[in-house]
Amino acid sequence: MVNTTKGSILDDRVQHIDLEDIHTVKDLMNAYMDSSIQSRALASCARVYENALLDPRRPLIVLGISGPLIAAGLRKVLADMIRFGIVDVVVSTGAIMYQDYLNAGGHWHYKCSPTIDDLLLRDLAIDRIYDTLVDEDAFYEKDAEIGEIAETLEPRGYSSREFMEVLGSQITDEDSILYNARKYGVPIFVPAMNDSSIGIGLTGFYHKMLSEGRDFNEFMYIDAIRDNYELTQLKIAVDTTAAIYIGGGVPKNFIQQMEGTADTMGHDKGGHSYAVQITADSPQWGGLSGCTFEEAQSWGKINPDAKTAVAYVEASIGLSLVVSYVLQNGNWKGRSRLRPSWKNGRLVALSPEPMDE
Repeated sequence: MVNTTKGSILDDRVQHIDLEDIHTVKDLMNAYMDSSIQSRALASCARVYENALLDPRRPLIVLGISGPLIAAGLRKVLADMIRFGIVDVVVSTGAIMYQDYLNAGGHWHYKCSPTIDDLLLRDLAIDRIYDTLVDEDAFYEKDAEIGEIAETLEPRGYSSREFMEVLGSQITDEDSILYNARKYGVPIFVPAMNDSSIGIGLTGFYHKMLSEGRDFNEFMYIDAIRDNYELTQLKIAVDTTAAIYIGGGVPKNFIQQMEGTADTMGHDKGGHSYAVQITADSPQWGGLSGCTFEEAQSWGKINPDAKTAVAYVEASIGLSLVVSYVLQNGNWKGRSRLRPSWKNGRLVALSPEPMDE
């Protein structure tokens, strides 16, 4: 019988944060765990993430990222998540991967006021992302470069994972997400690649090929369904999965639907055993980005006994705090990497490798 006395309910006191005891992000997040509102929610996200890293079943951790994370200065945070082995798979918007590629090519983001004159920016070919600026001429340069890279590839269908590996092979910047993903064998899927400047670059390439009289089977193309097939094979290959969502959008749903796609392929693997989301979206509008994990349980996408946490915090604030806590706590050390091997779109091995850092 559950004890419902007043004393039993009023049992766990809020502890006020003592800044004299705070020396690291780890200290701050530990203090947040005894505070309230979104600080405690963010600390709960960090704890669930850490539980996934400590699970002896070695869950496959899938990171979904959306929103202006590169503009927000989080590029190296995301690269370090790969470098230190606290994610195994990434599902991203095209914009994040494109802007990582842009930075790797020496083109940067610049600070501005969100009330700057946008018509002046248009005249100067400068694009604004809230309080951040990018040079549109750099976009044209990289769009064309992506098309030139595509032209060197064997004519066939490619998953977005394969094309991200190709882009990563062109990069020497060690702070790059694409560079680290290729180095450590972490697959990056971009299921809505066409909805990005990568897609614009590839559209220019398609136009060039067709204008030269080539048929569609005579040059490379992105096979979007191959993404579903490849990602689901990773789900089928393991017993336990964890989903870490930064924002929502296509990456969130693509990771959520791994369970349903596995069913379609004849494998009842269940939903995710861990789920964390840092989001500024709300559930009452009915969109997937703000969908709660309880709602996802009605679809079977999250297991009934899953450990979950959500923080309604903007990602430019929340992500670096959670990742800093996880890395400073050190419980990721000793965790093996999982390096997939592929042949013609089929997963042939998912091999554990010792951490080399």
